[in-house]
Amino acid sequence: MRYLTTAEVAERYRTAESTVRYWRHLQKGPRGIKVGKRVLYPEAELLRYERGLIDGGGDWGLAS
Repeated sequence: MRYLTTAEVAERYRTAESTVRYWRHLQKGPRGIKVGKRVLYPEAELLRYERGLIDGGGDWGLAS
């Protein structure tokens, strides 16, 4: 399984690292796991999160 850093997730979604951290704080973005002092995001979790957005299961989704 591949894990992404906060910086890699931000790059994937074309946003700032602080935005990814804010999403985590609000519990609105993809779930990360804490490994020591780092937060890592399993790639499978990013795919699950994206699928939820596409299917309309999240607060944020496809633009109209």
